[in-house]
Amino acid sequence: MESITQGLLTKGFGQPSGLLGRLGGRLMAHGNAATERHAVALARPIEQDVVLFVGPGSGVGLEAAARRSAHVIGVYPSDAMLAMARRRCASALARDRLRLTVGTAARTGRPDQSVDVVISVNNLRLWPDVPAGLTELHRILCPGGRILLAAHEKWLPTALPALAHTVLAAGFTSVRSWTWQPPTRMASTAALLSAVRA
Repeated sequence: MESITQGLLTKGFGQPSGLLGRLGGRLMAHGNAATERHAVALARPIEQDVVLFVGPGSGVGLEAAARRSAHVIGVYPSDAMLAMARRRCASALARDRLRLTVGTAARTGRPDQSVDVVISVNNLRLWPDVPAGLTELHRILCPGGRILLAAHEKWLPTALPALAHTVLAAGFTSVRSWTWQPPTRMASTAALLSAVRA
């Protein structure tokens, strides 16, 4: 039963594909929208910043980031979500403020120290190897670059201290964590963590 549940999670949310992937994408667009916009506001990218969004779902957060920065990259493990983001973010793509690529947190395809801001919303639980993902994100961030992670708090009710320790072990500093309640009924409480690459 557990393998069936994990398979449904993967097809609907982890690496969305088929009907489950399209349904998962719609649910993520509604349920994650407020948290994605909030994460972008907290990360405070500016026009010159290179912003990398890990697993940005249907593209709500990408749109918000592309309003602030001219250099936004969305990294997706799923072709289905890439297609959905292409439709949602057509304007930002046409203005060359956004690029979409295939990849994961652990395999971004970016050069060393080439990114100023990394954002990930509600997909941390789906990373196959969280330490490897954090190590990769540390590698690609410029010194002083910042990372902002958000996850459903119900997924991390007692794990925020452990996650903070893992982030520190990956080389980040100034680690801070807190919770935030989105102002919409569909969205659950978000656990947020920010850190800086020394």
